[in-house]
Amino acid sequence: MAKLVFALNQSLDGYVDHMEFAPDRELFRHFIDDVRSLAGSVYGRGMYEVMRYWDEDRSEWGEEEHAYAAAWRRQPKWVVSRSLKSVGPNATLIADDMEAAIRGLKAQLEGDIEVSGPALARSLGDLGLVDEYRLYIHPVVLGRGKPLFAGPRSRLRLVASDRIGGEVIRLTYVPG
Repeated sequence: MAKLVFALNQSLDGYVDHMEFAPDRELFRHFIDDVRSLAGSVYGRGMYEVMRYWDEDRSEWGEEEHAYAAAWRRQPKWVVSRSLKSVGPNATLIADDMEAAIRGLKAQLEGDIEVSGPALARSLGDLGLVDEYRLYIHPVVLGRGKPLFAGPRSRLRLVASDRIGGEVIRLTYVPG
């Protein structure tokens, strides 16, 4: 049975904005290895649209960007959206009965399935489907934006903390 893992970058004050903080080389290498290890990823519409950046090669990319893009393209993706009518390569649209679809994925697959997008993670957490939270804390205070947790969460229990790269701390929690 697969484990559903919510993993996302956030500011010190709890906001998500991928344009405000970029990973250093070591953190980016960590993300390449992470994507290679996943059984797949589940995205909300907004996060999927951000990640579509990796669908096509860009001339300004270096070796690591090409490695990340290749890993991202290889992995299966599921996109939860009622507004999208289609999704890109190696992706499946989940437009109806998200709970049944995600429960099915967890039952069919082995390994980690990463979920990205704060609103989607909240919905899946409310359904009791998120098994682990990996929060990558960046040393930036935004003071605005989309909050990582947009409402109360049931109690979480810290199971690990580690430094990744020069400035990021990853905190790993499980439902408590």
